Amino acid sequence: MTATIEPEVGKSRRRKEDERLITGRTRWTDNIALPGMLHLAVLRSPLAHAKIVSIDTSAAKEAAGVVAVYTAADLDPEGAIGMPCAWPITPDMAAPRRPVLASDRVNFAGEGVAVVVARSASEAHDALETIEVEYEDLPPVLDLEAALAEDAPLVHEELGSNKNALWVFDSAEAGTGGNVEEALSSSEIVLKRRFRQQRLVPAFMEPRACVVDPTGAQLTMWSATQVPHILRVMSALTLGIPEHKLRVIAPDVGGGFGGKIGVLPEEMMAVLVANKLGTPVKWNESRSETMLAAHHGRDQIQDITISAKADGTVTGLKVELLANLGAYNGLVGPGVPILGAFMFNAIYKIPAYHFACTNVFTTTTLTDAYRGAGRPEATFAIERIMDELADELGMDPVELREKNWIRHEEFPFTTVCGLTYDSGNYEAATEKAKELFGYDALRREQQQRREANDPVQLGIGISTFTEMCGLAPSRVLGSLDYGAGGWEYASLRILPTGKVEVTTGASAHGQGHETAWSQIVADQLGVSFDDVEVLHGDTQSSHKGLDTYGSRSLVVGGIAIVKAAEKVVAKAKPIAAHLLECSEDDLEFSGGKFTVKGTDSSTTIQDIALAVFAAHNLPDGVEPSLDSDATFDPENFSFPHGTHLCAAEVDTETGQVKLRSYVCVDDVGKVVNPLIVEGQVHGGLAQGIAQALFEEAVHDESGTLTTGTFADYLLPSAADLPSFTTARTETPSTTNPLGAKGVGEAGTIASTPAVVNAVVDAVRQFGVNDIEMPLTPMRVWNAVRGGAVNAGGPGGEAGGGLGSIDASGGAQ
Repeated sequence: MTATIEPEVGKSRRRKEDERLITGRTRWTDNIALPGMLHLAVLRSPLAHAKIVSIDTSAAKEAAGVVAVYTAADLDPEGAIGMPCAWPITPDMAAPRRPVLASDRVNFAGEGVAVVVARSASEAHDALETIEVEYEDLPPVLDLEAALAEDAPLVHEELGSNKNALWVFDSAEAGTGGNVEEALSSSEIVLKRRFRQQRLVPAFMEPRACVVDPTGAQLTMWSATQVPHILRVMSALTLGIPEHKLRVIAPDVGGGFGGKIGVLPEEMMAVLVANKLGTPVKWNESRSETMLAAHHGRDQIQDITISAKADGTVTGLKVELLANLGAYNGLVGPGVPILGAFMFNAIYKIPAYHFACTNVFTTTTLTDAYRGAGRPEATFAIERIMDELADELGMDPVELREKNWIRHEEFPFTTVCGLTYDSGNYEAATEKAKELFGYDALRREQQQRREANDPVQLGIGISTFTEMCGLAPSRVLGSLDYGAGGWEYASLRILPTGKVEVTTGASAHGQGHETAWSQIVADQLGVSFDDVEVLHGDTQSSHKGLDTYGSRSLVVGGIAIVKAAEKVVAKAKPIAAHLLECSEDDLEFSGGKFTVKGTDSSTTIQDIALAVFAAHNLPDGVEPSLDSDATFDPENFSFPHGTHLCAAEVDTETGQVKLRSYVCVDDVGKVVNPLIVEGQVHGGLAQGIAQALFEEAVHDESGTLTTGTFADYLLPSAADLPSFTTARTETPSTTNPLGAKGVGEAGTIASTPAVVNAVVDAVRQFGVNDIEMPLTPMRVWNAVRGGAVNAGGPGGEAGGGLGSIDASGGAQ
């Protein structure tokens, strides 16, 4: 056996996973079939808010193939089971019980009221049609501001209010900055804008699914989840199952984007039904059920006030949010806007900052994490209002950003929120992006089109961003009342033949962990890339972990692997010294070999693995094992950053938007696999651009979702998107040994404001300073024709900022 010579980290390798994932020759939750397995179908409320007067299941029980029909009274007669929320953001946060099945009332269209168990999925769904439910209508609660009025109808009458919680951060009170009100009252320029983050659906490829087998010594659950370890813990706590008697497996999962981070009523329902009947059961939702009942993302009203000196120096930022939680608290839903609280200041040296978020219950599907989780919302608001400030001052938007951003020589830099950014170079990323984009030439073309009154106007959008990646460290999360830690676990098993098995607590759903982890281990131990096998997603083989979300896999889980590999080398060193008959101090390890300094006497890690297996000639007191594990809890977040530039052509006669070019330069620290990074960036860009131009979950006045299929909820295809020009700069993270930063959410975070800024820039000369997302042709056309700041509002055909400009020094 020979050691790997060429470094694996930094190499563009095709993913090990792709052969089975692309061909479908793998195991998804839905293709699991167990002997005697029954199928579940859930009857869902067509009404957003109503009392349940009666449920008649008699006909369904007699339907062909039906084994049982259950309501809440059957599965939870004491009304004691409620879905968990792991993030109570304040001590007084309202926490209404979310039941497995609704019993006395429904609080959103799509909430389950009964479940049919049948011998086939088709028979279960057919029987749903025979269940008769009598409802008594209650008034829906849909508008965020109206929901907080004293006389508003209540989603949960027992709470006495639709307010979930108020969470506030103030830099003056925290001792991290100045007083915002003083900054606003004393500054020469004060701008206020209102931005709307529309509701989105995490449109993953594979709908949610769950299989439960109660027949073994352990109860086994297969689930299309991002969080098998968290699901195991929360299921045990929710249902009272001894944790060691529950095994959770996430097989290959077809995408998540945060949409599979929850602990679902349907998963708990499947466990309850399986235990009742003593037989395996499967639940698999249809695409329309996904749209209706899987959690949604975003949905905020953002009131943003920024103050500045006449030369463009920002002096203060005030953020007031209304966040729509839907009908219940999700697993981390209440905390999603709070993640954004630390990112509204972005890359800027803002001396005074105030953030206040009011979470609100409405009779809509609950919201929870969606790719970026709070950080895209924050980046959108600050990058939009920076463009507005540049326009007010008559400055180039890039020039204004440069005047206020943290310069590379100022790192590490402690922000107005108290976070310490360890490294970055915003100047280098921006300069490279401008060069690739042809910024100056496009500005000249834009001016020519304006002077010629060209019906197709050109707009240029800028978005600079940073984000907090690697949802950790545990102490910080604890200070925010998050219900779990931020550490991650990994173990390395060194087999007798020198092959390596890696178990990781990170649970992939398309990110390429098996490939990237193999590259890391290959370099750390000097073994071949092909000699590494990565095991994940099964709480039996990988018994410990905190799973995958928040761009944490590499910068937390990957570092746990590095730490475990270091322990392997440390265990191997005394054995190598014994075999080579030298002192440990005389050994050096490189490329998979221990070599006696100054000689050619050496032994490989594979040779040592075989010697350990035989255990014939080991030093006294040394155990015959190289296997090692590690749990890594970082001291800080990682902070990737970048500059995104978008050129958009807007047909003022039709409102049609065409993205002419898109350039992004991201700094994600050291890159393990450039090909995977490119894929993550491209996918993120598609989702962020989709929010800007295409996607919106819409409820009608009764609370019915009117965008419940892909015929109504518009997803872009490749034909709707431009070819992206991507590049990177590199400032390694100083907080982990790989120097890596997160990349999974970068494209989504940065692209939405870049696109909206470009479109607004194209039509600003018509008096438009905002258009509500998504920027459909009708909304753009109406905005141009109206020439209005306010061309509509939530639910209207065009939207805009509702604030006003005050250049006289007074806050509004």
